[in-house]
Amino acid sequence: MPRAARLVIDGGTYHVMTRGNNGQPVFREASDCQRYLDFLLIYVREHELSVFHYALMPNHVHLVLQTRRAERLSHAMHGLNLSYALFFRKRYRYSGHLWQGRFKSLAIEKESYLLECGRYVELNPVRAGIVKHPKEYLWSSYRVYAEGLQHPLVTYHPLYEAMGASPAERQQHYQEFIQATMDAVKSLDAPSRFFPDLHRVDPWRSIAHKVGFPPRRSHRPATSRSGRLAAREVSPLQEKEASPS
Repeated sequence: MPRAARLVIDGGTYHVMTRGNNGQPVFREASDCQRYLDFLLIYVREHELSVFHYALMPNHVHLVLQTRRAERLSHAMHGLNLSYALFFRKRYRYSGHLWQGRFKSLAIEKESYLLECGRYVELNPVRAGIVKHPKEYLWSSYRVYAEGLQHPLVTYHPLYEAMGASPAERQQHYQEFIQATMDAVKSLDAPSRFFPDLHRVDPWRSIAHKVGFPPRRSHRPATSRSGRLAAREVSPLQEKEASPS
């Protein structure tokens, strides 16, 4: 049966989601997240996309982006997912499908929904119980908007620019915008339970000046007696796997 064609238009803005096959983790270490961002920056520049918000979760990815030309979205996501899958397979000697089917994309038809979608994306780590507050999570765009950190991957959208007359005012209003929803978000466990080195690797340091890959680690991942990766290595969310919501 032929696949249904995606409805994508020139200049459209989309909430894009990619999930690990059968919900399996696609990021086993913080350095994997860093490598994914490196790939993402390459394809964003090549296909003229604008990334407004993002969050890399252990077993799925959220992106809020805009495409100048409709066909570029599919080309960029295909190249991104393939490049990262090849990296993942080589690093972990993994075989089989890494991603679960094609990526999903939802059109953001109303401009007013853009900020709401960004908030939803950046609060994913809190909903999943990885952190207590989005500022603690390095692998999302929250700190770009709330703290003014410069990131070559993220483009400010007009709604954010309209939140204040100065950077400090916009950051304060954005923090309040996020905080307004925090009480409704259930916070679970401490971050160290899932990513032991989550707070030790800073993505800003890696890609702020150039597109570069982190050095390969010399050690191999720990294995069990059966030769498979130990449970804690296989799944950062082994006990509470977070799925796209």
